[in-house]
Amino acid sequence: MNWALDEKNYKIHPQKFALYSAFASIIMMFVALTSAYIVRQSAGNWLEFPLPNLFYSSTVVILLSSITLHASFINFKKRNTSMYRTFLVATYVLGLAFLVLQYLGWQAMTDMGVNFTLNPSGDFIYVISGIHAAHILGGIGAMTVALVHAFSLPHVPSPGRILRFELTAHYWHFVGLVWLYLLIFFIIQQ
Repeated sequence: MNWALDEKNYKIHPQKFALYSAFASIIMMFVALTSAYIVRQSAGNWLEFPLPNLFYSSTVVILLSSITLHASFINFKKRNTSMYRTFLVATYVLGLAFLVLQYLGWQAMTDMGVNFTLNPSGDFIYVISGIHAAHILGGIGAMTVALVHAFSLPHVPSPGRILRFELTAHYWHFVGLVWLYLLIFFIIQQ
C-alpha cells in the first residue's frame, strides 16, 4: 500500500490546512481573552491609562516586516538570491525589533506605575501582548530555519521550499494581523 501524499487529490495542501486550523484556534484564544477583558472592565476597579507609544512603533515594525517578507518571497521565486536573502534578513531583524519594542512597552507601563498584578487593566495588557509575543517567537523560530536554508542550501525554488516559505509567510502575516487587531481593540477600549 502506498502511503505517499498525493497532493493532486487535495484542493488545499494538508500542511496549509493544518496551519489554517491552528489560526482558527489562535483566533478563538485571542477573542476569548479580549472578551474576558471587556467583561472584567465592566465589573469596575479598572485603572485607565494610555498605551505607551512604543506599542504604536512596534505596530509599524511588524507591518514593515510583513512587507519585507513578501518581498523576500517574490525574490525567492524569481531566483534573485541577493534580494531574497536581504529581505529575509530584514524581516528577521524587524521581528526581533518588534519583540524588543514590546518589552520596552511593558517597561514603559511599569514606569507609568502600571505594574503586573497591580490592576486587572494592566494585567490584561501584559498577558495578551505577552501571549502574542510568544507567537512572534514561534515565527522567529520558523524564520531562523528559513535563514539557515537561505544561506546554506542552493537557491532552488522547488515546490517543497516554496511551500515551506509560504507557510512561514502566512504565519508571519497572520501574527501581524493579530497584533493589529489587539492594538485596535486596546485603543477602542480606552
